[in-house]
Amino acid sequence: MARATTPATRRDGSRVTIRPMEASDWPAVETIYAEGIASGNATFESAPPSWERFDASRIAAGRLVAELDDTVVGWVAASLVSPREVYRGVVEHSIYVAGETQGHGVGRALLDAFIEATEAAGIWTIQSVIFPENTASWHLHERAGFRVVGTRERIAQMTYGSRAGQWRDTVLIERRSSLP
Repeated sequence: MARATTPATRRDGSRVTIRPMEASDWPAVETIYAEGIASGNATFESAPPSWERFDASRIAAGRLVAELDDTVVGWVAASLVSPREVYRGVVEHSIYVAGETQGHGVGRALLDAFIEATEAAGIWTIQSVIFPENTASWHLHERAGFRVVGTRERIAQMTYGSRAGQWRDTVLIERRSSLP
């Protein structure tokens, strides 16, 4: 995907630029990832991975960042759900937006660009797992055509922060393209 300004304009009139993620974006991506982890409602992970681990585990299609005034304020990336060839078009994605820019169209611009990029790459199903308490993420995904597949009750325990030891439910969501 070439560097492009999205059609989304923030409430203050500024525009969000969506472009492919580069290795040099890692410090900003890692900071945004850590902020999401600290919220306690984004992931079971207790810390961001190294760039090398992140890079090796994410596919190239749809690996994007959002910039506002040349500052990375969000990112989205996906992993294959299975190495089996029959699942080549099914991915699980993560999307994170810096706290100070949440609720201003950054997530929607990222998610729309991600959907476009993955469909262009032949991806037909995008999945994600969301904590039920993360209503902002659910509303973002619902507006983009995702649906609830099911709830996994007490699927895992938190290992960090004020929720350490707490069993958490997750909601599995997906968006099917019209490709297949």
